Amino acid sequence: MSTRTGTGPLAGIKVIELGAFIAGPFCGQILADLGADVVKVEPPSGGDAMRQWGAVQRDGKSLWWPVIARNKQSVTLDLRTAEGQEIVRKLAREADVLIENFRPGTLEKWNLSPEALQADNERLIVGRVSGFGQTGPYRNRAGFGAIAEAMAGLRNLAGYPDQPPPRVGVSIGDSLAGMFTVIGILAALEARHGSGRGQTVDVGITDSILGVLESVVSEYSATGAIRRRTGSTLPGIAPSNLYPTADGSWILIAGNGDGIFRRLVTAMGRPELGEDPRYATHRERGIRQRELDDLIASWTRTRTIADLLDLMEEHGVPAGPVSDAADVAGNPHFRERGTVVDIETEDYGTLAMQGVVPRLSETPGSIRWVGPPLGAHTDRILAERLGLDEQALADLRARGVI
Repeated sequence: MSTRTGTGPLAGIKVIELGAFIAGPFCGQILADLGADVVKVEPPSGGDAMRQWGAVQRDGKSLWWPVIARNKQSVTLDLRTAEGQEIVRKLAREADVLIENFRPGTLEKWNLSPEALQADNERLIVGRVSGFGQTGPYRNRAGFGAIAEAMAGLRNLAGYPDQPPPRVGVSIGDSLAGMFTVIGILAALEARHGSGRGQTVDVGITDSILGVLESVVSEYSATGAIRRRTGSTLPGIAPSNLYPTADGSWILIAGNGDGIFRRLVTAMGRPELGEDPRYATHRERGIRQRELDDLIASWTRTRTIADLLDLMEEHGVPAGPVSDAADVAGNPHFRERGTVVDIETEDYGTLAMQGVVPRLSETPGSIRWVGPPLGAHTDRILAERLGLDEQALADLRARGVI
């Protein structure tokens, strides 16, 4: 397995990743993709739970782990032991960033608080992710992403009004928290150029969900209006919906701008609708949203998805299919851009996965290797960074510290 250093914009930035599951490790994945030197610390027995997670596996192995742990180096340490804690303190003395997503108070219990770590390394940035953040009356509550999605108002907006609010289909709350933590870490790295000091980045999953809720809170504050679940439509914005096709597929058409709507009805062979006072303006279309959706659906049902997509492209109308994983993996646009890439792996052969986001023109990130075996880099990291010899490593292993 190659462990060559990154060449992206964060090359040379040393990161220690503690914690498990999704939010903290996804933050680490993004930093590693962009070239940071990420050392992932895992418990010796079993490692990160993500090594076992995923509804679909291959030969009993997680297909999530190769993605969320890619470009990272795995070091095993039992953080419940004084020796394991001391090793983390020593590693953190030379690090730029430490990421953790334990319940608030856990680092403090292990004598690894940001204050203690920064006393030894004033340049250290500590990214802390938790369900509800490090302060506030809920700080000590256990909080997975699903709970935060519900409590912060996201679940109330997803799905149809006559059905229970569903999950989005991916761990969106955890992923948003990981992304906001990356933003905070990058901002702290920039601030460090001036101050010479690190700082603590405090991100709650609930904070992150609220951060993308648009004007939901302001709407309530100003008018008392509470945004509700509306299924596949956006109330007052028409036409913008899913429409059935002749071959049993669905096409999403967004023709809600005045000019776009005229192009849409021209494609439908009904150009007169573009000048009809009932549909000619954004406001009037919004009032008649349901009848307009019915009219468009009656047309799309007579065409295949391929025909419709060709027509929409020809007339400059935003449209797209509802893709599944097979569609995404084979999409020529995603392949050309590197949004989906094939990676050669020891355990899975050629494995397709999402590429690095964002794309930088001069210092792009890269996928250098997939999630490593448990403890694959323990000896090398502890020897190179702490000067431990083979006997010291053997003694730590015998005591279950590594």
